[in-house]
Amino acid sequence: MMKQIIKTEKAPAPIGPYNQAVKAGDTIYLSGQIAIHPESGQLVTDNITAETHQVMQNIKAILNASNITFEHVVKTTIFLSDMDLFTAVNEVYGSYFSGDYPARETIAVKGLPKNVHVEISIIALQYL
Repeated sequence: MMKQIIKTEKAPAPIGPYNQAVKAGDTIYLSGQIAIHPESGQLVTDNITAETHQVMQNIKAILNASNITFEHVVKTTIFLSDMDLFTAVNEVYGSYFSGDYPARETIAVKGLPKNVHVEISIIALQYL
């Protein structure tokens, strides 16, 4: 099975030795996304709602570059700097899906890249 690198300028460029996404067979693995605005390169950290929307918009751009949508997502992992943010993040996150939600775990961690409050990674299938 060959792997295909997926990248788009509509999402932030990687800040380390990784790719935005990798397709292996029919499975697409999206690297964790934080709230970097792809055009300005600036962090969106005005509040947790705006931060989470930017993360989801970055994910959406990578999904679109993969020719899929949130409906193709089968698994997500949400990393939070503080579990007290769960309700606000969950509300924004849920608004990007239309009912058949993916499997998910949410983990509170000691720190995230660039001191953000939320990072989300995704696994999706090309065909459902």
